[in-house]
Amino acid sequence: MAASATPATKRAKLISNRKHHHHSSSMNHHRNQPEQSIQEDHEQQCQNKDCEKKKKQHEPLLPGLPDDIARQCLSHLPPSLLFTVCHRWRRVLYSPSFPSPTLSVCSLLTDSDFSLSFASYDPLTAKWDPLPPPPLSSPLLLKHPSFVSRLLPVQTLSSSPHLLLLSASRLSLEPALPCPLIFHSSPPRWQVGPAFPLSPRRWCATGSINGSVYLFSGVGSSKYNASLAKSAFKWDTTKNSSHWKWDPLAPLKDGTFCREAVEAVYSNGRLCMVNLRGRCAKNGTVYNVRMDQWEDMPSGLLSGWTGPACADERGDIYVVDEAVGTLRVYQWGRDTWRTVVRDEDRLRGAAQMAARGGKLCVVAAGGEALVVVDVRVKGGRIWTVEPPRGKKMLNVHVLPRMSRGES
Repeated sequence: MAASATPATKRAKLISNRKHHHHSSSMNHHRNQPEQSIQEDHEQQCQNKDCEKKKKQHEPLLPGLPDDIARQCLSHLPPSLLFTVCHRWRRVLYSPSFPSPTLSVCSLLTDSDFSLSFASYDPLTAKWDPLPPPPLSSPLLLKHPSFVSRLLPVQTLSSSPHLLLLSASRLSLEPALPCPLIFHSSPPRWQVGPAFPLSPRRWCATGSINGSVYLFSGVGSSKYNASLAKSAFKWDTTKNSSHWKWDPLAPLKDGTFCREAVEAVYSNGRLCMVNLRGRCAKNGTVYNVRMDQWEDMPSGLLSGWTGPACADERGDIYVVDEAVGTLRVYQWGRDTWRTVVRDEDRLRGAAQMAARGGKLCVVAAGGEALVVVDVRVKGGRIWTVEPPRGKKMLNVHVLPRMSRGES
């Protein structure tokens, strides 16, 4: 048997164990101290960054002025300048609170599969941003096997500050939209409008004035409907949505404007439209908004309407002669057209156009590009914008840019 340990031996062993434990604890403490210090430094840096970020967010737009007054001051500066000065001004430029919304180009796009989508082009960033898809019960039909060489119309309209989707077809060649759809840019969202009067349309004639949408003629199902073809209605989108409705107007004289999709152009207190495109023989008519009556279109206006047309906010009517690529502006007093610019390469075969702020946006032949013409420059300054990759443009509208918040 091993001899039992003496008290002195036990005491020596206990002291040794205590020293070893103290040494190990000291080693662990010194080992963990740098790790804890690094973690604490990292947390402090994060707190400092958060504080700095919050401090910048609460900095005034212009020192010494409340932000609401500063926004009013900044709204008088060119958007391109606001965009480049600082991030704070850039965020305000895109916010709903900015008193002077900057503009963008909204386009209906298609691809090789003939599927449809919407996108907005921001000229400040030179980028396309997709719009939320509209709430549809079934896909809109652009191409049908029965019409090999023709695209079916999908009608959109700008009624500032909104974009509207008004008519289209579905696979059965019936109207696809029981109600118009209205897009709000701030915040970006779609809303359902009042049910169409008489019948939904596959196509129609339509225009807008100061937030009111005008709906003329059109085709519902495959059968011709004389009442529908001569009908005229108005919807005031500026009213509260609970009071939205279509108000009847003086009907058209006949049903000649139901043959295809028509854009009515507002100028000189009148909505002007023709029933066919190009240089072929066509009928034209003018709706007098104040008198609620239809008038004959001036002969010069009718004869010179040889392609897509639009009017700017001043009421000047522009048309592109799609056969020769000439942009002209109509002169009401003389009933004549004046040539603004001619560019056969870029304007010939133009499909559709919109105007705002002294610039015309023209969808080039085949939707391959957007041709922009600055009519404020003598002789017209022209440049092109490419659509998103793999897409083609069907139509364009100039609208306020989508908001992105201010945080």
